[in-house]
Parts: sequence; C-alpha cells; structure tokens
Amino acid sequence: MRRARSTAVLGMLLAGAVGVIASTQTWIDVTLDDGAQQTLAVAGAEALPVLTPLSLAALALGAALSIVGPVLRYVFGVLGAMIAVLTGVGTAQVVFATPVSATAATVTDATGISGTDAVASLVTDLSLTPWPAVTLLAQVLLAAAAVFTLVTARRWTSGASRKYRTATEAGADTGRPHDAIDSWDDLSRGDDPTA
Repeated sequence: MRRARSTAVLGMLLAGAVGVIASTQTWIDVTLDDGAQQTLAVAGAEALPVLTPLSLAALALGAALSIVGPVLRYVFGVLGAMIAVLTGVGTAQVVFATPVSATAATVTDATGISGTDAVASLVTDLSLTPWPAVTLLAQVLLAAAAVFTLVTARRWTSGASRKYRTATEAGADTGRPHDAIDSWDDLSRGDDPTA
C-alpha cells in the first residue's frame, strides 16, 4: 500500500501549499466611500488570519506522515481533518457571505478607522477574486486526504521495517561469521574445510 501512503502525503502537501500561497494573494477588492472611491486589496492572510498557520501545519503533517508509524498515522489523519474543517468553514464564510469583518484590518490600516460598524459605513463594494474558492477546494482536498489516511493507514507498508528486515534476511543468507572462523582454524591445522 505504498501508493496509498503517497496519495495521502501528496494530498496534504498540496492542500497546505495552496493555502500558504493563497494567504499571500488578493482575496477581496474593497471600494471605499472616502471621496476618492479608493480600492483596497485584501490578502488571504488578512481576510482569514488562521489561514497561514493552519496551512503550514498541513504542510508539516504531510511531510511527517511519510515517516510515522501506525498510531501517529491516525493522529495525523484526525489533525488533518480538523485543520480542513476550521480553515474550510472560515473560507466558506468569505466565499458565500463576504463579511465586512474580513476586510476590517485592511481598511483600518488604510484609513485609521476601526470598528465593524465604522468600517461597514465606509465600504461601498466588495468583490471576490478566485483565490477564496481555490482555497476552499484545497480544504476539501485536505479533508479527503485526511479521511483517506484514516481509512487506509492500517494497510500501509512500513518502509523502515522492510529495509531492516531485508538487511537481516540478507545477513542470514551470507552465512554465520563463526563459520568463517571455523574454516580458518581448519586451514591453520592443515585440514581441508571442504572435505
């Protein structure tokens, strides 16, 4: 089941990488009613502050999943599912509701005005870029990889144990070291060890 392990690892790594990239991209374009009709770009990390740390956590889980034993596979599968749910719910709110609160940090930085009601009174238009939808799909992928891990983890082969088992078996085939010593003793006495 090496393919199953690779599929789960790649799914988590891809979802985490997309989340990290998306956190630096523009998610929302905000137009303000400040006399100049200023438009601000809201990055993913500002619209959803948990996106970057949770995406980095997904990357770490994916990398570690390739080397852990059976018990930790289940733990990592559960953690991956939790990250997917937390990030997915927050992203879905941005995609389907586009709350003004997602733009509050950017608007406050640009205008100095804080408070949800005050920011909402300044905002005249919100438009989404494709990045929130891409991020939501990445969280679906992460959830699928986590569930796949939980379902298949028991059947994964362990690369480390196979390596050591093969080395042991190979050692058994080459003969015992004391056989060579016995043969040397026979030769020193003039006996023929092959006789």
